Amino acid sequence: MYNAPHLKYWAKRMDQLIEFVTNHIELSGVFIALLAALWFTEKSRSGRSVSPQEATLMLNRDEAVIVDVRDKKEYNEGRISGSVHIPFANLKDRSSELEKYKSKQIVLVDKMGQHSGMAGKTLKAEGYENVCRMTGGISEWTNSNMPLVRK
Repeated sequence: MYNAPHLKYWAKRMDQLIEFVTNHIELSGVFIALLAALWFTEKSRSGRSVSPQEATLMLNRDEAVIVDVRDKKEYNEGRISGSVHIPFANLKDRSSELEKYKSKQIVLVDKMGQHSGMAGKTLKAEGYENVCRMTGGISEWTNSNMPLVRK
C-alpha cells in the first residue's frame, strides 16, 4: 500500500521536527502562542458562531435574517426558506441591500463555513454590527435534518 522509502522520508522529517521542538522549546512555545492569538483574533473579527438550531430559533422569533453567500448554482440546489442570496464575490458591492435588516441579527451561511468568516468581516467593515455565522454552513443545516427549499 505505502512504499517504504515514502514512510522513511516522513519518519525522518517527524524525528527532525521533534528534535527541533525539544531543542528550541521557548521558540516553539512562542510560535504556538502566536498561532493561537491569530486564530482567536480572526475568529472574533468575523462574528460569533450559531448552530442551525439557534438560527432557527432566531428566525422563528423574527429576530434574524439568513444571508446565503454561496454562488448561484449552489444556492439553486437548495436554500433556507426566506434567505437572502448575495454571493460572496458580490457582497461588498451589494451590502446596501441588507440595510433594511440592520435591526436584526444577520446570519451568514455558506456551503461548509469556509467563506462566512470573511463575509462577516466584510459586513462589519461596511458598518453592520449584528453579524454572526452559521457553524458548518448548509452542510451542517442538512446534517441536522433541517428543511431546504429546492427549485
